[in-house]
Amino acid sequence: MALEFTAEPAVVAVIDDWRSWLAHERRVSPHTLDGYERDLGKFLDFIATHLGFPPGLQDLESLAPHDFRGYLASRHAQGLARTSTARAMSTLRNFFKFTERQGVLENAAVGAVKTPKIPKSVPKALTMEDALVAVDMVRDLSDEAWIGKRDTAVLMLLYGCGLRIGEAMGLTRGQVSDGNKTGDTIVVTGKGDKQRLVPVLPIVAQAIEDYIKSCPYDLPDDGPVFVGKRGKRLSARIIQRQMTEIRAMLGLPETATPHALRHSFATHLLAGGGDLRTIQELLGHASLSTTQRYTEVDAERLKTVYDGAHPRARR
Repeated sequence: MALEFTAEPAVVAVIDDWRSWLAHERRVSPHTLDGYERDLGKFLDFIATHLGFPPGLQDLESLAPHDFRGYLASRHAQGLARTSTARAMSTLRNFFKFTERQGVLENAAVGAVKTPKIPKSVPKALTMEDALVAVDMVRDLSDEAWIGKRDTAVLMLLYGCGLRIGEAMGLTRGQVSDGNKTGDTIVVTGKGDKQRLVPVLPIVAQAIEDYIKSCPYDLPDDGPVFVGKRGKRLSARIIQRQMTEIRAMLGLPETATPHALRHSFATHLLAGGGDLRTIQELLGHASLSTTQRYTEVDAERLKTVYDGAHPRARR
């Protein structure tokens, strides 16, 4: 259901064009698109209250830095997180860049407003032992053998190949196997429909083959390789639910999610001597700076080992 924006019809029409561009040109996910729309809607609500009337194109073009700072101040007063506000400002910059490219309106003030600094989030990785136990344990959570093998194969792809859960769910039978034989590489489609070649370890390939052979449903080459109890594409929520159960059984923190297995893949590769550029390619990160967060993870791990083991650390 489309949002109703507090703005004049001309502004709403531009928003529709922007939304279409995001969906069809930028190919953002429906979840991301929904977030963009909510951010822009809240901004327009603020501006309408701030001005005393729904804004038109000229009103948006005339906004000054203090108007945008007032919006930031209002979010702060509501107790909204800095990460949320930073995302909201990113949405506004995206929207105004679009309107400028389209020749509809131009506002340089939005670029002059500093985004609140946010603390860098460091990926939460499992220990090697916990990651291996989690992958091994998921097989026993289901009463049906083929489902246990399916869930094992999925977690193997997350921890053994570094896939995102959505990437694993999106794989077709033809992408991962020729008959019942799994190849030593797979082509993965990631964010922005960008593709990357990912090597498949023999143990991961074997897990996939075991699942395919035991699956009671026909798996056509152009259909999903991972299916649920009724033969439809498997939902990521099922795997998330399995990880929730594993967390409870192993006493792991709430950060032990399916995505944490992907983080663990990268962190453990780095700890084993993998170089950042290779890990960047394997993960499908557009920027090396994103991958560099794992150096901080490894530094924290080393510091923990030092503090717990070095005699000088205890003096």
